Amino acid sequence: MSAPPDLPDVVSRAFAVSRRSGYVSFCRNETGRLLATLAATRGGTMAEFGTGCGVGTAWLRSGVRDDDTRIVTAELDARLAGAAAEIFADDPQVEVLSADWSTLLDKGPFSLLFLDSGEPTEVGVDAVADLVEEGGIVVLDDFTPCELWPPVADGRVDTLREQWLTDERFTAVEVMVASDASTLIATKR
Repeated sequence: MSAPPDLPDVVSRAFAVSRRSGYVSFCRNETGRLLATLAATRGGTMAEFGTGCGVGTAWLRSGVRDDDTRIVTAELDARLAGAAAEIFADDPQVEVLSADWSTLLDKGPFSLLFLDSGEPTEVGVDAVADLVEEGGIVVLDDFTPCELWPPVADGRVDTLREQWLTDERFTAVEVMVASDASTLIATKR
């Protein structure tokens, strides 16, 4: 994938905080560049469920173009949430919560919602569809590319991917961000 080698300052700070915290699970740069690009098209309130040390949130923030846009993010692990909060301590547009993602339910609707793929009951279409405004975008990452239909992961039908790609409330596509990684992008109709 073609991309400039340098990173936005806020993303570099997030990587430094992740390293100091010993946290190695974070948004890939390829996905991050996609998030920044999508964030540049949005206003209103964006959200991330599962902040980690804030790398995904930093990528979102690097794309924001409007001073009125807000990003709210929730991390269940208080230590990681505290580390992420360091990155955005002087940024009034970003709010890091040390809490379960369900605390964000009353902060929407969201113009962009970034989620890690996970349990279908937690990040499935039915669980989050009402959290996204009309025309809003949901981004789910951490998929392994699949050329089959129905999509298969680890020898089983990937029901989460299948749900998102077929739900009539969204127009969705799977996009390869690297040879070994894909992301789902779904726009609410």
